[in-house]
Amino acid sequence: MTPIDKEDYAEPRCLLCEEPYGAEAKIKSVPQQRIMEKVDEYMSRRDYAGVERHLLYWLEEAKLGHDLRGELMIENELIGHYRKTGDREKAFLHVEAALKLLDTLGFEGTITAGTTCVNAATAHQAFGEPERALAIFDRARRNYEAIPSVKPELLGGLYNNMALTLVSLRRYSEANALYEKAIETMGKAPHGALEQAITYLNMANASEEEKGLLDAAETIDAYLNTAQQLLDTPSVPRDGYYAFVCEKCAPTFEYYGWFSAANELNERARAWYERA
Repeated sequence: MTPIDKEDYAEPRCLLCEEPYGAEAKIKSVPQQRIMEKVDEYMSRRDYAGVERHLLYWLEEAKLGHDLRGELMIENELIGHYRKTGDREKAFLHVEAALKLLDTLGFEGTITAGTTCVNAATAHQAFGEPERALAIFDRARRNYEAIPSVKPELLGGLYNNMALTLVSLRRYSEANALYEKAIETMGKAPHGALEQAITYLNMANASEEEKGLLDAAETIDAYLNTAQQLLDTPSVPRDGYYAFVCEKCAPTFEYYGWFSAANELNERARAWYERA
């Protein structure tokens, strides 16, 4: 039996219970780490309704506690959640809320601003607004590239997602340049082979779109072969994220007729989820 948590039955704190008039509002921070641990638990069961209920509960708690940083964290999670579940209207609602919070907090020029912008731009790309997505990706890039300490996986993820948007706009040479930057950058990240594999598969799709399947066949096979080798990297942990990547990559191998590779990746993902 799945245990019931407080947010499953309790209402957020009373809106009337405010500080005395004229008093400065006290900040009551939400437990960000605990919130994310619970999200991970729901996701391990693919309980998307539970994720939404959990995040909306804590979003109200953050608002009532005047915890703007907590709000921003939860808004980012909600953007990702609604992108995954295909809810365009709710995704954009939380995109606008997150971008507004960046300005309210004065976070421009920070890693948090870059990450939030990548998340927001990815939502716009997913729901068919590449021009708007590219503008927000540009903002993310300005934030990330100005910070020498930014993690390579963040910067590589930006380049990869931004390249996808450029492909959708048929700006192939710019996209390929960013894909190459993504591969180079991810080479500096711990276990970056998985992200590199995803990038090579994206490059295969871009080659087909630019040149057509027949003319790009040799290039596509080379990219798929490299991606397969990267996914087989022995040092990469076989954890939940690995299962997610295998599941994400399998359809591309299948599309190009690499059925054995696709079946193997799906089996790896299935085996993990059955153990989880």
